[in-house]
Amino acid sequence: MTTDLLIFPFGGNAKEALIAIFAQNSMKPTWNVLGFIDDDAHLWGQEFCGIKVLGGSKIASDLPSTQVLAVPGKPENYNQRDKIIQRIEIDHERFATVLDPTVRVAPDALIGKNTLLMANVVISCSVKVGNHCVVLPNTVISHDSYVGDYSVIGSNVSISGSCNISQNCYIGSGTRIKDHITVGSQSMIGIGSCVINDVEKNEIVAGNPARLVKNI
Repeated sequence: MTTDLLIFPFGGNAKEALIAIFAQNSMKPTWNVLGFIDDDAHLWGQEFCGIKVLGGSKIASDLPSTQVLAVPGKPENYNQRDKIIQRIEIDHERFATVLDPTVRVAPDALIGKNTLLMANVVISCSVKVGNHCVVLPNTVISHDSYVGDYSVIGSNVSISGSCNISQNCYIGSGTRIKDHITVGSQSMIGIGSCVINDVEKNEIVAGNPARLVKNI
């Protein structure tokens, strides 16, 4: 038996999520994707892989038996992900969690609600990934690390052991983070950075080694 699902908003992460769902369903029918939802009326009626944008986020409230995967993730508003997702006025238990079938998760790792793990992600032992997170393909999160709620981890990222990525962070693709590093909430790490020192709250850092670009 499959579960009805809506994906919010319509964009790159939503398309990636649909591909992961197709892969999952090919192994074991799990999700019946009713459509995408997005509050931008200009997108209504558009289609990807046969799945249409049905309308605004209110549809989620109108279909109380349907689960929702909410995966906004634009770099320009990454630190507003909590507010964007909270616009969908549904109970926490109605949020879905989607893992591509190629994902490897250690037996003692914890994955939160409304979290999307894309192809070939590795979640190692004693890792916790919070609620409302997105982890893009080919990323490795090593032992004893933590990823806070509402964070986005780009593709081909390597997070070493015992790191703490706080809430509402954006880790750019190709980043390498040294062990025992803390990244403060609302912070962004630029693409391809090498992080060898802690990142404070509300900072944008980039480079090798990563240096402060600006405070937010």
